[in-house]
Amino acid sequence: MKQWVIAGMLTGSLALAGAASAQQKQPPPPPKKPAATAEQPANPPATKQATKKRAPRGDAANAQGTHQAPKPQPNTAGTPNVSDTAMALGTVHIPKAVKADGKPLAPGTYQVRLTSEQAKPDAVGTTGKLERWVEFVKGGKVAGREVATIVPQSEIGLVQKDAPPRANGSKVEMLKGGDYLRVWINKGGNHYLVHLPV
Repeated sequence: MKQWVIAGMLTGSLALAGAASAQQKQPPPPPKKPAATAEQPANPPATKQATKKRAPRGDAANAQGTHQAPKPQPNTAGTPNVSDTAMALGTVHIPKAVKADGKPLAPGTYQVRLTSEQAKPDAVGTTGKLERWVEFVKGGKVAGREVATIVPQSEIGLVQKDAPPRANGSKVEMLKGGDYLRVWINKGGNHYLVHLPV
């Protein structure tokens, strides 16, 4: 009889311990909502959320003035400031016979003069004001003429990797391959490049 009582007590205490541990593992119940009062209704009306208006696209945006044009970027490359009139560029020495405008030009020392004449569109690779005719003058007479490419000082590093001549100076050199003789004149903040076929 005593064994039955002890066994019953043991079973009862185990059941209580299991129930207590189950209660500890469960999350606490959510707090109860306060009862509705006159000042606070039970279900308050939903507040309006601010809605973003999308800007219209295309021409409608421009018509409403919502589209802003990009800010213009400064011209860092520079534009050559070249006179439209003829001017002397300097004196160069041509060491060997070459061709200027398809005609022979003998070796010798020449004064190079920029003309006011722009290269015509039929000259290969020309771009208006940046392509002008130069004359090679010897003894007061024009011995030959060729198209010169005008490059502003700020862009010369993009066009030529060689060291440029000093300001108001020039250099004449044979290009790699020996097909062209380059006359390079640095005057007034611009570079004048003339390529004469050998």
